[in-house]
Amino acid sequence: MTIRVVVSVETKAGLGERQVQAFAKLAPLVRAESGCLRYDLHRVVGSEEKFVILEHWESAEALAAHAEAPHMRDAAAANKEFRAGPAQVLVIDGVAVR
Repeated sequence: MTIRVVVSVETKAGLGERQVQAFAKLAPLVRAESGCLRYDLHRVVGSEEKFVILEHWESAEALAAHAEAPHMRDAAAANKEFRAGPAQVLVIDGVAVR
Protein backbone atom coordinates (compact mmCIF):
# COMPACT_ATOMS: atom_id res chain seq x y z
CA MET A 1 0.00 0.00 0.00
CA THR A 2 1.34 3.44 -0.90
CA ILE A 3 1.33 6.30 1.58
CA ARG A 4 0.27 9.87 0.84
CA VAL A 5 1.16 12.84 2.99
CA VAL A 6 -0.08 16.44 3.00
CA VAL A 7 2.10 18.95 4.83
CA SER A 8 0.87 22.48 5.52
CA VAL A 9 3.51 25.12 6.28
CA GLU A 10 3.44 28.84 6.83
CA THR A 11 6.35 31.25 6.78
CA LYS A 12 6.89 34.41 8.73
CA ALA A 13 5.57 37.53 7.00
CA GLY A 14 7.54 38.38 3.90
CA LEU A 15 9.61 35.18 3.94
CA GLY A 16 7.62 33.00 1.55
CA GLU A 17 10.36 33.06 -1.06
CA ARG A 18 12.75 31.54 1.48
CA GLN A 19 10.45 28.51 1.62
CA VAL A 20 10.54 28.20 -2.16
CA GLN A 21 14.34 28.44 -2.22
CA ALA A 22 14.78 25.91 0.59
CA PHE A 23 12.42 23.48 -1.13
CA ALA A 24 14.27 23.86 -4.43
CA LYS A 25 17.46 22.68 -2.71
CA LEU A 26 15.78 19.89 -0.74
CA ALA A 27 13.47 18.42 -3.39
CA PRO A 28 16.15 16.69 -5.52
CA LEU A 29 17.52 14.94 -2.42
CA VAL A 30 14.08 13.76 -1.34
CA ARG A 31 13.03 12.71 -4.84
CA ALA A 32 16.19 10.57 -5.02
CA GLU A 33 15.22 8.68 -1.85
CA SER A 34 14.19 5.07 -2.25
CA GLY A 35 10.40 4.85 -2.33
CA CYS A 36 9.67 8.51 -3.11
CA LEU A 37 6.97 8.72 -5.78
CA ARG A 38 6.10 12.41 -5.42
CA TYR A 39 7.38 15.43 -3.51
CA ASP A 40 5.92 18.75 -4.65
CA LEU A 41 5.48 22.23 -3.20
CA HIS A 42 2.34 24.31 -3.85
CA ARG A 43 1.59 27.87 -2.75
CA VAL A 44 -1.88 28.49 -1.36
CA VAL A 45 -3.76 30.82 -3.70
CA GLY A 46 -3.99 34.33 -2.29
CA SER A 47 -1.13 33.93 0.19
CA GLU A 48 2.58 34.55 -0.19
CA GLU A 49 3.36 32.72 3.07
CA LYS A 50 1.19 29.57 3.04
CA PHE A 51 2.26 26.36 1.30
CA VAL A 52 1.26 22.72 0.95
CA ILE A 53 3.71 19.91 0.26
CA LEU A 54 2.22 16.83 -1.37
CA GLU A 55 4.13 13.58 -0.87
CA HIS A 56 3.57 10.05 -2.14
CA TRP A 57 5.63 7.12 -0.86
CA GLU A 58 5.81 3.45 -1.87
CA SER A 59 5.46 2.26 1.73
CA ALA A 60 5.33 3.21 5.38
CA GLU A 61 8.94 2.04 5.63
CA ALA A 62 10.03 4.45 2.89
CA LEU A 63 8.25 7.31 4.66
CA ALA A 64 9.88 6.38 7.97
CA ALA A 65 13.33 6.33 6.36
CA HIS A 66 12.59 9.73 4.79
CA ALA A 67 11.81 11.21 8.20
CA GLU A 68 15.21 10.05 9.48
CA ALA A 69 17.26 11.18 6.47
CA PRO A 70 20.11 13.56 7.36
CA HIS A 71 18.93 16.15 4.82
CA MET A 72 15.50 16.21 6.50
CA ARG A 73 17.05 16.83 9.92
CA ASP A 74 19.16 19.62 8.41
CA ALA A 75 16.09 21.12 6.71
CA ALA A 76 14.08 21.04 9.94
CA ALA A 77 16.78 23.05 11.68
CA ALA A 78 17.13 25.56 8.82
CA ASN A 79 13.34 26.00 8.43
CA LYS A 80 13.10 27.53 11.90
CA GLU A 81 14.67 30.70 10.50
CA PHE A 82 11.71 31.46 8.23
CA ARG A 83 8.79 29.29 9.32
CA ALA A 84 6.01 30.82 11.42
CA GLY A 85 5.55 27.56 13.35
CA PRO A 86 5.71 23.80 13.04
CA ALA A 87 4.45 22.06 9.93
CA GLN A 88 1.06 20.38 10.09
CA VAL A 89 1.50 16.82 8.77
CA LEU A 90 -1.41 14.65 7.66
CA VAL A 91 -0.88 11.08 6.51
CA ILE A 92 -3.93 10.34 4.38
CA ASP A 93 -5.62 7.29 2.89
CA GLY A 94 -8.00 7.14 -0.03
CA VAL A 95 -11.69 6.60 0.62
CA ALA A 96 -13.67 4.46 -1.78
CA VAL A 97 -16.74 6.37 -2.88
CA ARG A 98 -19.24 4.62 -5.11
